[in-house]
Amino acid sequence: MVDAIASLCWPLSRLEEAMTALARESGLPVRPGQAGKARDDDEWVEAVAASLGVEVEAAELPYAEVERQLRSAGPAILRIPGAEGPRFLALMKGRRRVTLLGPDLTVRRLKTEVVRTALCQPLETPLLSEVDQMLNRASVPKRRQTRARQAILGQRLGGERVSGCWLLRLPPGASLWLHLRQAHFPSRLALLGICHTVQYGLWILSWWMVGQGALQGRLDHAWLLAWALILFTLVPFRLLTTWLEGFLAIGIGSILKQRLLAGALHLEPEEIRHQGAGQLLGQVMESEAVESLALSGGLLGLVAGIEILMAAPILGAGAGGWAHVIVLFVWAALAVLLAWRYFRNYRDWTGPRLKMTHDLVEVMVGHRTRLAQQAPERWHEGEDQALERYLERSKGLDRSALWLLVLIPHGWLAVGILALAPAFVSGSSSPTWLAVGVGGTLLAHRALKRLVSGLQHVVGAYVSWEQVAPLARATSRSQSEHESPFPHVTVSGTNARQNHTALLEGHDLTFRYPHRAAPALHGCSLQIVSGERLLLEGPSGGGKSTLASLLTGLRRPQSGLLLLDGLDRQTTGSLGWRKRVAAAPQFHENYVLTGTFSFNLLMGRRWPPRAEDLEEAETICHQLGLDSLLERMPAGMLQMVGESGWQLSHGERSRLYIARALLQGSELVVLDESLAALDPETLRQSVRCVLDHAPTLLVIAHP
Repeated sequence: MVDAIASLCWPLSRLEEAMTALARESGLPVRPGQAGKARDDDEWVEAVAASLGVEVEAAELPYAEVERQLRSAGPAILRIPGAEGPRFLALMKGRRRVTLLGPDLTVRRLKTEVVRTALCQPLETPLLSEVDQMLNRASVPKRRQTRARQAILGQRLGGERVSGCWLLRLPPGASLWLHLRQAHFPSRLALLGICHTVQYGLWILSWWMVGQGALQGRLDHAWLLAWALILFTLVPFRLLTTWLEGFLAIGIGSILKQRLLAGALHLEPEEIRHQGAGQLLGQVMESEAVESLALSGGLLGLVAGIEILMAAPILGAGAGGWAHVIVLFVWAALAVLLAWRYFRNYRDWTGPRLKMTHDLVEVMVGHRTRLAQQAPERWHEGEDQALERYLERSKGLDRSALWLLVLIPHGWLAVGILALAPAFVSGSSSPTWLAVGVGGTLLAHRALKRLVSGLQHVVGAYVSWEQVAPLARATSRSQSEHESPFPHVTVSGTNARQNHTALLEGHDLTFRYPHRAAPALHGCSLQIVSGERLLLEGPSGGGKSTLASLLTGLRRPQSGLLLLDGLDRQTTGSLGWRKRVAAAPQFHENYVLTGTFSFNLLMGRRWPPRAEDLEEAETICHQLGLDSLLERMPAGMLQMVGESGWQLSHGERSRLYIARALLQGSELVVLDESLAALDPETLRQSVRCVLDHAPTLLVIAHP
């Protein structure tokens, strides 16, 4: 390891200090915490990040792109292997030179190539002697050996990936302002306003020069050259304005998508079950509308505000005077009032539209059931009434849009010209100032057109946001409910296994579904000792699956106490709880996702998988009798499955769900009616596999 890298490396014992300092230097808000111990570097980095309140993402870099990706990384933690154990670099940001934070909290810059060499050293070292011998036998000149060596290593190691890189960033549930500030959006937005103001000022100046030259007869070569220079000066400002608009649109859109996706993944089961596929699809559509309409409307509003403010002094200098300016602002206030009317009509129109979307999707999903169960003459009942309501609301929306989009900009032309009438009739103003007043009126007309368009987009974005707001609220809630407030607490379960104490115990658990009078569970108590194999039987509707969802952390009891190794869910956190307790839910609540067979097996473990993960998955598949399925698949574990891929039978899906639960490596495995679809021989084989791999087992079945 070169001295420049060695002096900037943090030891493993100071990893938490390194991440804390890096997060603070990079502008990420951190909270005091203590991560405790972990089994490997990956778990320790994740534990430290959780204790600090930031998000960390493990990244594996393709060998050929390590240097390029280092230039765009940061803040990040890089693991540098060494003879005395791994050491770590705190990367703040990267370009041609990367900025690193040293153990003495000094900031230094190094060539990206130096850091790349240190990261790739474990892959390159075994091949260097062979490559050097090859270059010497080929008589490659010394001055060309460096490039030749890199080219050969690139070919030999092109498919390899470099691990040991963790990217630090704000969690999705952090405030939107923090996300925007972290991405430097406020400064970029201010720069956009300045650029557009300068651009608009230069544009007005160019027209002023043309007007002055035409009215005073000064259109000589020098005057035209000055006018042309002003137009050429507009070009870089216009390019910069366009780039900033694109940067803001893409950046804010990505933050919004990340926030909504995180919220969707943290919705509670009951929040999803009462919605159909059509309602969920409607929320997806509305989220797209929020992004497109909010960004376009916000930028149009910003530009319109600048143009109105710049048109005001021109109107004041014209023949109409400052009375003309007052008329402009009164007209802009009228635009806001009409936009409020448009907002109310748009909100009333959105409800029937989304309901029709929901009904249509539900009809499409259940078409086969309708063919078998419902007479064709009843298929379209209620559709005429729904269309009539939708048409009535659409007429009201169109009328309000007509008033907003037509009256405001075009009506202003008439009002603005009428404001110049007294000066024109009395002859108290010269033609020059009348021309200035007309020019200011036209500028204000352009600004008002953008204003009403921006208001229309903002209204659409706000109404759409009301539909997707539950997703955003779920994102914020995930910060408090899905992360442990005591991330330094680690639960190993060793004492429970050695002393045969209770792994999981519940006392007086009660749970009631929304809009139901009777509770599904009432006063339920149980104790599961580590290593036990339990069978829970009961009639349908008796609360077996509800109890399973409580034990696995999918739901929370409304009263009572549920402990895992003596700690409640508030202490372990939702994610920590689910790492310890894995489940294969009932068949109708489990899915084969459109992806590879290996992804469906290991989605609850880690992705991308390592070699040992794939080996263990193949072993469990063999023990469950799925090896014949893998042999039939042309791509084996990499075969695409799901609705658009390889079709699996009922029994194959059931064993896939069982394997998915076993591969999570949890202390307790809960199988909820997972064995009902298996024939006797496959059932015996699957039970043996489950007993061999599940440390503690709870099987739920019908009697």
